[in-house]
Amino acid sequence: METYSCKPAASFLIVVVVIYSSINSGCAARPAAGNTNTEFIRTSCSATTYPTLCYSSLSSQATAIKKDPKLLAHAALSVSLDSARSTSADMATLSRAAGITRREAGAMRDCVEELSDSVDELRKSMAEMNQLIKGGGGSNFGMMMSDIQTWVSAALTDEDTCMEGFAGKLMNGAAKTAVRTRIVSVAHMTSNALALINCYAAFHG
Repeated sequence: METYSCKPAASFLIVVVVIYSSINSGCAARPAAGNTNTEFIRTSCSATTYPTLCYSSLSSQATAIKKDPKLLAHAALSVSLDSARSTSADMATLSRAAGITRREAGAMRDCVEELSDSVDELRKSMAEMNQLIKGGGGSNFGMMMSDIQTWVSAALTDEDTCMEGFAGKLMNGAAKTAVRTRIVSVAHMTSNALALINCYAAFHG
């Protein structure tokens, strides 16, 4: 089976750039008093790489999110975690499907492991975010946000590594299409969550 020893490291560097660029640019201004909850979400989502997906995945929670950047980041992280869990289960099923090649089965098993790591990292991020929701973090806010950003960026790297396993001409056909469609979706969700988490960190600071 082909290995991709260099690309994950490069992907991680890209993720790091995304973290700092989204903190320093693109974040929406603090919500204006007259804006509706849905307008707040739409404006905030403009800071993400995939704003249409961001808005469609979060607008149904507008009442709960209100115009709170912290609750918006929390909701985005929750959506990302749910998506990663669902995709991980789908991938485990696909890896056992009849008709796939040995190479495809191996890549899928690797992908299941990467997604398992991603789910674990997003779960830890969610637990830390829940603590911020409850108590605000106080003097530990910076350290807690750093942990969350690190875990979410690592989850995004894991998802990217999974996609790399299906790169190249040796991987074609229905299996590759099915996998990449699912992984791209969860990676976009995670990317959006990271952007909104970064914006919340910037606003708080």
